[in-house]
Formats: sequence, structure tokens, C-alpha cells
Amino acid sequence: MKTRACVLHAQEDVRIETLEVGDVGPQQVLVRIGAGGICGSDIHYYWEGGIGTIRVSEPIVMGHEVAGTVEAVGSKVTRVRPGDRVGVNPSRPCGKCKFCQQGLQQHCLEMQYFGSAMRKPHTHGGFRDLLVAEDFQCELVGDQVSIGEAACAEPFSVGLHAVNQAGSLLGKRVLVTGAGPIGALLIGAVRLAGAQEIVAVDLSEAPLKAATAMGATCVINARQEPDRLLADYSADKGYFDVVFECTGVGAVLRQAFPVIAPRGTIVQVGVSGPTEIPINALVGKEIKLVGTHRFHQEYAVAARLIREQRIDVRPVISSTIPMERIAEAFSVVRDRSSQMKVILSFD
Repeated sequence: MKTRACVLHAQEDVRIETLEVGDVGPQQVLVRIGAGGICGSDIHYYWEGGIGTIRVSEPIVMGHEVAGTVEAVGSKVTRVRPGDRVGVNPSRPCGKCKFCQQGLQQHCLEMQYFGSAMRKPHTHGGFRDLLVAEDFQCELVGDQVSIGEAACAEPFSVGLHAVNQAGSLLGKRVLVTGAGPIGALLIGAVRLAGAQEIVAVDLSEAPLKAATAMGATCVINARQEPDRLLADYSADKGYFDVVFECTGVGAVLRQAFPVIAPRGTIVQVGVSGPTEIPINALVGKEIKLVGTHRFHQEYAVAARLIREQRIDVRPVISSTIPMERIAEAFSVVRDRSSQMKVILSFD
């Protein structure tokens, strides 16, 4: 059996190729992929050939935000059946290392993550018509949402994990810096967690519009009003209980310190290079600075919340493009003034 796949060979060189699907093992599932979301890491791989020191050095099937319909199951699979629509968790921890044994699977020493160039050989991803996945990777998404919405379970999981890192948000005042796909979906998670107030900051109107639709109570265009955040929220040692920093820009992180209240928590979501941290503010206001990395059990929660329509991810989806036009999709997604999540269709 063969499948079409989106294979990245080098920077700005992605090709539609035909590959062997492989056998379906006893505890594996054959999924016909219906949709795949283009993530920030995909964008970096395509336009820059990698992320920092992680480089694409051999052909790799791209993509890790995917959903589809079960075609066949192995002899020992009971959790899904042919015809079920599922989100596919791209995370495949080993289950045996010391971190997996502690329930910290997102830190697995032998992690195989769809579409990742971190290891050699690279771990192939889900931008293909047919995919063999482990049964534990498949989460039911039902028939009430589109398959494109189901593909958003992965980035929504990132937001859910970040919220879990922050602790209780019930009645809290929250700032989200960077309202791209991850930030906007995170805002949805913050709203579900019971935050009293959610302020979103970005440089473009499309992300701010999505942020409002996802539950932000106030949005600030930092390009148009560069001084508003500091002017409105820095009095009396700061205003926010929790800040989620989603840009990965050091200057933006530093802006969080004047506006966060004493004993507040900053959750760093976006990744970046080295940056200066105002240590005196960190110490003097007893601020907690917390990292957040991927997710584990949150993927099942994300799929359920989307399936039950307790979260509406549609405001984040800005374009749907056939997989054959993947190079065009990478050009489209660069326009942050109008684009959020670009979905590839595999129908």
C-alpha cells in the first residue's frame, strides 16, 4: 500500500512523493488523514531549514497537527474502530525512561515526535494520506466538528498544558502576550479555566480578532499603542496575577515584569535564544517564572473539549489549502496581518 506525503528535502524544497505505508501491527491503527495544521516549527523548517541548532539534514515527512478517519485497526486494538474520526497525538514517548516512569512523558529521553528533525534518522510526520499510528495516539473527535477543527487538538493541548503550569486561574487577571494560533487557543483554555479578565497583546489585527473570539476581554495592538500596556497596568506594583508569554521575544518578556502583581506567575510559552531577565523585579516582587513544554495527558482533554464543542477553535482557522499546494500554503501563512492557522486538506 502506498500514500502521498509532503516531504521536505531542504530549505524551501517540499515535494509531494509516494511512499510505502507499512504494515499495521496488532496495536496500531491505519488513519486516513483528512486535515493537517501548519505549525510554527513547520514554518521554520521550510523557510529556514531548521530551528536553531536543529537542522533538516535528510528528507522528512512534515507535519504533526493531524486528524482523520480510521481505515483499519490491528488485532488487539479496542479503543477505536474503522470509521471513527480521530485526532492523532503526535507524541510517542518510550514509556520506559525515568521521566516516563515519573509521569513526565513530555520529557521522554527517547521521544519520537511526528515531523521532528531533532533525531537522526528524523521522525516522519503526518502530512500524508495514510498514516500508521499507535492505538494510544488516537483520540475520538466525533462527527459534530470538522476534521480541520479536530487537527487543532495538538496546538490546543499546548495551551492546556501551559494553563496547568500556571495553577488555578479561577477569578484571576491574566495577560497573554502574542495572540497567534498558540496564544489564541491558550486564551480559550484560560477562559475555560475561569479567569476573570483576559488581556491579549499582539502587533496585528488578525490575531487580536481571533483573541477576542476565543475569549479575551480586552485586546491591545502594541504597534498602534506601544505604551498602553505599561501605562494602563503597571501602577501599584502591577495588575496581572498571571502572564502567558507566547512570543519568545526577550523584550516582550521583560515588559511583563512591571505589569505583573507581586507573587504573580509568568509562564514562558514561546521559545527563543538567550535573553536578559530583570532579576531585581523577579526577586523584589517574588515572581514565579515557569516554563512549559508540549503536553501529555492534555491531548485527550483537548480532543474531548473539541468533540463536545466546549471550545470553538474555528476563529483560529484562517485558510484551508489542498495538500498538493503545500508550498503555496507556506507563503500564505507568512502573512500575519490576515492569517492564523492554515490547514492542509487531504481529501
